[in-house]
Amino acid sequence: MVADGPPLRTPPAILFYDGTCGLCDRTVAWLLRRDRRAALRFAPLDGATAAQARARVARWPVGVDSVVLVEDDGTAARATWRTAAVAGALARLPSPWPWAAWALRVVPHPIADAGYDLVARLRRRLAPPPAACARLPEALRDRILP
Repeated sequence: MVADGPPLRTPPAILFYDGTCGLCDRTVAWLLRRDRRAALRFAPLDGATAAQARARVARWPVGVDSVVLVEDDGTAARATWRTAAVAGALARLPSPWPWAAWALRVVPHPIADAGYDLVARLRRRLAPPPAACARLPEALRDRILP
């Protein structure tokens, strides 16, 4: 794995996503290509890793089908979802993506989440379902959790 910038001070976060959504699948691939410090791991919302996270996170969103970012420092796990999760993931990437995260956080949550919800409603039309066997480079496969 190629390092980019100083080592992380926090453990990797897990971004949970809809594993049957083509747009979500493409977004995960996009994040993997840019996350050279391995700051993020990824897992489907309906997988075993998500079930474990639900038990550990105090405030897991009920009935959510959007992205959920879980940050766990070993003593407490915290979840954010929708636009806040996207901003949290972007903030962990190398420059210039933390600036995009900052921009998302400046927009009032109701407005940002309304935009997120619009894309979420259209996501199945925007991209076909992911291929059954995604072809990730060997070095990145360990970052996709069950």
